[in-house]
Amino acid sequence: MKKVKSLTKKIRRLEARLKKGEQKLAKLKQKLGAETRAAAKPKSKSAARGKKAGKASASKRKLNLTPERRAQLAAAMKARWAAKRAAAGTNTQQSLGPQPGDTSQPQ
Repeated sequence: MKKVKSLTKKIRRLEARLKKGEQKLAKLKQKLGAETRAAAKPKSKSAARGKKAGKASASKRKLNLTPERRAQLAAAMKARWAAKRAAAGTNTQQSLGPQPGDTSQPQ
């Protein structure tokens, strides 16, 4: 008699666990369906950019810089930008070729 009782108890527990598992599975499937629908929706460019920017800013951390190091970095960046502008300026002048009224002769 004791064996039968313990077996029925085990069966009841197992059935309860299986039912819980089915519910979990249904919930996960529902979640997956919602995710796929959301991914399939075409997003506007501005909304997508806003989301990316939000994630990027949240993951960034503030740098702990001394004032001297901050000034050093600022000077380096300014020099880099100036070089970039200068390179862009020479590239546009070269692509345009000689200007009308230019008296210099190409060599």
